[in-house]
Amino acid sequence: MTEILKNSNNKDKKEIIKEVILKLHDGLTVEEARKKIEEEIGSISSTDIAEVEQSLINEGVSVDIIKKFCNVHALLFESSLNKILTQEESENHPIYLFKKENREIEKITKSIRNLISNKDSYNLDIFLEKLEELISKLKEIELHYTRKEQLLFPYLEKYNFAGPTKVMWGKHNEIRDLIKNSILKIQKIKEENQIDSLIKEYINPLIEEVEGMIFKEENILYPTAKEKLSIDDWVEILKESEEVGYSFIDKPKETSALINELKKAAMGELKINENNELILPTGVLKFNELVGMLNNLPIEITFIDKNDSVRYFSDKKDRLFVRTKSVIGRKVQNCHPPQSVDAVEKILSAFK
Repeated sequence: MTEILKNSNNKDKKEIIKEVILKLHDGLTVEEARKKIEEEIGSISSTDIAEVEQSLINEGVSVDIIKKFCNVHALLFESSLNKILTQEESENHPIYLFKKENREIEKITKSIRNLISNKDSYNLDIFLEKLEELISKLKEIELHYTRKEQLLFPYLEKYNFAGPTKVMWGKHNEIRDLIKNSILKIQKIKEENQIDSLIKEYINPLIEEVEGMIFKEENILYPTAKEKLSIDDWVEILKESEEVGYSFIDKPKETSALINELKKAAMGELKINENNELILPTGVLKFNELVGMLNNLPIEITFIDKNDSVRYFSDKKDRLFVRTKSVIGRKVQNCHPPQSVDAVEKILSAFK
């Protein structure tokens, strides 16, 4: 981020963008800001934009300030973003799936726009019913945003790229609030003369935020992620996406069986890394950390295998039941008095 962020006068593009943000706060119009960007910067790539945001945050510019002008950024930089198409992703690539969801989201926002344009064709109750149905359908966008927040953002942070993701997360929450508040407002409408304010104050801002987020994802977030993340990163994101779920689309069937097999294989192997830590499916732990966790849980644990043999018990202080290491390998039925065996058998049968 050195030479590519200098203009013809050797002026730092970051400083120009920072100046524009501050002047917008002081009353600079969007068109004036757009003209300044085009004249003094010219073309700027999606990666440049994201790195500028990160740099400004590192220098102490408030995330809230950048978030406040996030939509303005999209408008200002739209004409100067690098439009060169990258190689088409696999249909199972996380970015392809994110974009596929976006196409479905756009269908919903288009339907909302069409409904609003034809509102005079419906009586009040029917219009509100249809509008609430569409806005409620949009709530499924939650899974789309959660996959970004819990899967894509953490990998970008590993590459010291946390600032822009914090800004975007803040915008997610604004959209969540707009969806919730729009539905609440619709439910309170009683008169036709309340419709225009509903559309102006709630519905139009919601549509603009949702569509603006799609623009920022596809022109800034995803190109940056493609540049920074490795193939292994994308494989892990795809695997974890199964757990979070997808918005408006079916999960890729081709990968589901493979992912299940990979998870089974991971569960079947004991792996230890170079730091002598146990590699578990959801993280790494030192042996003493794992033992300490199990022994300090507020419950007592005894593990019985499929053959009804005792394999493990936690060594918790102040135990309710006496346990000695001599029980390891013993049939659990033999660990109880004869009069309790029937109850033990019923418990084991229920587990199986």
